Amino acid sequence: MAAGQYGPGHLGELTQVVPFDLVDAVLEETRCVQRRLRDLPTRVGVYFLLAMCLFPEVGYRLVWQKLTAALAGAGLETAWPTAKALRDLRRRVSPAPVHRLFEVLAGPLAQPSTPGVSFGSFRTVSFDGCSSIKLPDSVRNVDRFGPQSRGGYPMLELMTLVETGTRALIGAVFGATSDGETAYARRLLHHLSPNMLVLWDKGFDANAFLAAVADTGAQFLGRLRANRRTPVLVRLADGSYLSVLGTLPVRVVEAQIAVTCDDGSTFTGSYRLVTTLTDARRYPAGALVGLYHQRWEHESAYFALRHTVMRGRVLRSGDPVGVEQEMWALLSLYQALRTVMVEAAESRPGTDPDRCGFTIALHTARDLVVQAGSITGSATIGVIGRRILAGLLPARRPRVSTRKVKSPISRYHDRQQDGRPDTSRTITGLHISILEPEPQLPAASHDDRHTPPEDRRRQRVLEVLDTEPDRHWHPRDLARHLGDVTLGTMRRQLDRWARHGHIRKTGPATYTSQGTR
Repeated sequence: MAAGQYGPGHLGELTQVVPFDLVDAVLEETRCVQRRLRDLPTRVGVYFLLAMCLFPEVGYRLVWQKLTAALAGAGLETAWPTAKALRDLRRRVSPAPVHRLFEVLAGPLAQPSTPGVSFGSFRTVSFDGCSSIKLPDSVRNVDRFGPQSRGGYPMLELMTLVETGTRALIGAVFGATSDGETAYARRLLHHLSPNMLVLWDKGFDANAFLAAVADTGAQFLGRLRANRRTPVLVRLADGSYLSVLGTLPVRVVEAQIAVTCDDGSTFTGSYRLVTTLTDARRYPAGALVGLYHQRWEHESAYFALRHTVMRGRVLRSGDPVGVEQEMWALLSLYQALRTVMVEAAESRPGTDPDRCGFTIALHTARDLVVQAGSITGSATIGVIGRRILAGLLPARRPRVSTRKVKSPISRYHDRQQDGRPDTSRTITGLHISILEPEPQLPAASHDDRHTPPEDRRRQRVLEVLDTEPDRHWHPRDLARHLGDVTLGTMRRQLDRWARHGHIRKTGPATYTSQGTR
């Protein structure tokens, strides 16, 4: 390893992923190399930033002690800086070299033949945002990122493009939560290529954004919001149909999923997916519905980043420049860990990267930093990889759980019962039914322009209910028919109309007409 002042500049075995020459190159490229040789060179500062994210529970001096714990036995003399000296080192390094380091490390990691990475000839990737990263409640952070949010801290919006098969980061941007997910996702479109299939949840289905994704040559498969109306142009043999969003030709798949859990409980859920894969023979509707589940791998990536690495802690930095630097260091560390995990999985052909334990990789890397072990090596699989392979997780079990949290300030705290269990359960049965598109209903009359909007909407709902008097209608289906109302508003209005006797409530979330008006 490096000697003298450069001795503390390492990251254990992860130094092989982030080697000395790479760090020197990004420092040179960003013009951040020290002008004179100091006791704390800037190369050491980069590794200190990565170690700071690897040990988020301790302060600067304890991070330094972990970097230098094994150096005395190697005969290396190291400085014992104060907390202020280490803080000054962070300022000298600046965010630019750490940002550039992330750009070098980021990207797809797996080979196309790696299990779980591809769908046909496409590599599956996904967009998603995370707005729950907490920042210190300083005046400068509030000015830059906005006032306190859920949890009493300013929040940062992180948007990433992830390779779903490995949960590796292809690109990332972050900033104030007020800018919106779609605006951040647009800044990552240059990472897309024609061999990618993009997955996304509802909220990214704006016409302009979808057209921009299509312009990159990539295909997409995403979920539509309940109030999006999609005209039925051509019905296909598998139950899906061709439609259009804006001017973009698409294919829509409507499906109902029936789940049976190990305790015998059952529930159903409905999905409406849209895709640019319009060939129903090559890409059957059932296969697309099954593939969409891979989008949730993105949530697992954020869980590893926020909870396994950061353990839910607030970031250290009290100013926006420090926040930027710390975030790029955190993302670089995460990508380095994923790199080692994918290499370990691919060393054993047929191993799905899902089976590699992120916690095992993280804690082994922490141990090797303290030991200053395996900093250089020629073996294909190092200590981290061997421990990952020795502790492979079992094959992925189908499980289900509700989106509820205990925090009273969470938007999911008072979520209405949707039939899903309160705790995670194993799925013993899964049945996917492709739904035929429902008949297009006539638009509302324009002769009632002086009628209050809610009364017009109620009249339209009554017309829909009367088309199938024996059907128990769900608010989601009614909102889809109307096309100009959100699911939450539809639920509230249906409950109010049922209380006033305009319609009849037949179950926890089902309604029928009264038969007479």
